[in-house]
Formats: sequence, structure tokens, C-alpha cells
Amino acid sequence: MKDYLKQCTAQVDAQLERILPIAEGPAERLFAAMRYSVFNGGKRIRPALCFAAASAIAGPDTKHSGASVTASVAAAVEMIHAYSLIHDDLPAMDDDDLRRGKPTCHIQFDEATAILAGDALQSLAFQQLTELADTDSETALKLVATLSRYGGCSGMVTGQAIDLAATGQHVDIDQLKNMHAHKTGALIEASVLMGAMGTNAATEQQLEALTGFARAIGLAFQIQDDILDVESSTEQLGKQQGSDIANGKSTYTSILGLEQARSQAAELYQRSMNCLEPFGERADALRLIASFIVNRAY
Repeated sequence: MKDYLKQCTAQVDAQLERILPIAEGPAERLFAAMRYSVFNGGKRIRPALCFAAASAIAGPDTKHSGASVTASVAAAVEMIHAYSLIHDDLPAMDDDDLRRGKPTCHIQFDEATAILAGDALQSLAFQQLTELADTDSETALKLVATLSRYGGCSGMVTGQAIDLAATGQHVDIDQLKNMHAHKTGALIEASVLMGAMGTNAATEQQLEALTGFARAIGLAFQIQDDILDVESSTEQLGKQQGSDIANGKSTYTSILGLEQARSQAAELYQRSMNCLEPFGERADALRLIASFIVNRAY
């Protein structure tokens, strides 16, 4: 898994280097904040899902139709993810000081610069999808529409709004699943679907199967996050341990308990594996990532 993530990271980082503005000129502080937040040691799980989903459709050959857009799609998703973390850490949101073991963007720079950096990364993600050279306009439009849908009111942003509204409130398990299906799961689903769409070869049946996979593993991702928030240290997590509980937020572990949360993650993992059966060996990279998600220790 480390080798696969390393390969994916190299490809998406090269694309991000091409896209992100150099930190110089009148807006040097803004551009530096954008780069700081994008190149701060993330595991690149979402870009890896893009690459793996493309392989599930077209096979592992990097010369498949649509391969030239996969790195761009992965970079777009990662920029949306980075923007969401910048804003999530702000004092008006979760007010976190650490992200991946480093000062959060608003601590390293300042709050206004952090807001602008998030805004700029979001815009740059969509700009890139409008400039794809090796795909037809219909596919490009589908990619833009998918990222808009899952990154906005139908997905991640609504999930964050639900999370804020639920802080300090009693939340049952169904409400928690709905919140995280939007906040965490939506961008994971977008990563998988956009990776597949970028090949320009995915059938509706394949996209349906990948949707089932992504929804299951997206929830498993959040459950494992909640488990790690209980079991790991601040140093291991790279952020403040126990911050959700301290901030009055419901988690899978606080509602279900540790053992039942583990059981739920295992059940979701198996469900995700079942969805990949039609793809055979071509989905091995997706299987690898799913296993990493539910077994990771940080």
C-alpha cells in the first residue's frame, strides 16, 4: 500500500506543482498558504482512489484512454479536500491548531489569508477541470458537475453545516451516518466516480457498483477516524486527540462503543468488497485502499 500511495502521490503532486501559483509577487502570502496546505504531508487517499477507480475501468495500463486526465482529476479532488480542511480548522468552525502535525493554515499565516487560500483552491480545482485537453466536452462537463454536486450543497458543505448544527446536541446513529455520508463520504464518492468517468469508458452499471463501494468505504473511513481519535495520541494523529468529544460532537464510538464501531467498520468493508466483484483483478488497487482505510493506525 505504501508503494501504491507513493506512486499516486508522485503523479498528483507533479500535477499540483504545475497548477499552483508560485509564491511570489503581490499575493505571495496567499500563494504560500495555498502551497503550505496542499503540500503538508497528506496521504493522498482521495487521489489514490481516482487512480484506482480508473484502473478498475480501463485496467492498470497507464496508456489507457483517459489516463492523461486522471492526474488532473485527482489534483482537483485534492485541492477541494485541502480547501475543506483549511476552512474546517478555522476558529469559526472547529478551531483547530494542528493539522497533520503542523500548525493549521490560519495559525501559520492568519485567518484572512487562510479563508482566501481555501477560496482560491476551490476555484482552481474547477478551473483545471475546464481546461482538460485530452477529453471531450461532455466528459469534462460530467466531471465538473460531479465535483460541484459532491463538494457542495448535496455533499461536503451540507455535511459540515449539519455537523456544526449538531455540536452539543444528542445525535442518533442514523443522523450521524447521514452527516458523515455528506461531510466525509461525499468527496470519497466523488473521487471514485470521477476517476472512473475520466477514462471515458465506464458503463452505468460499473458506475453504480463503484457508487456502492464508495459509499460503504466512505462511512468506514469515518468510523475508523473516530476509533483512532479514541485509541491514538495527538502525536500519532497529527491533530489534537479527543477533539471531537471535547467539542461536544457525537461520534461512532461515543454512540456505539468501541467494539460495535469496529464491527460496523468491518461490515462496511465487506459490503465494499462485494461491490467490486464484477471488476475482478482490475479492482485490486481499490481493494488495497479499502483495506488500508479500515486497518490504518493513524
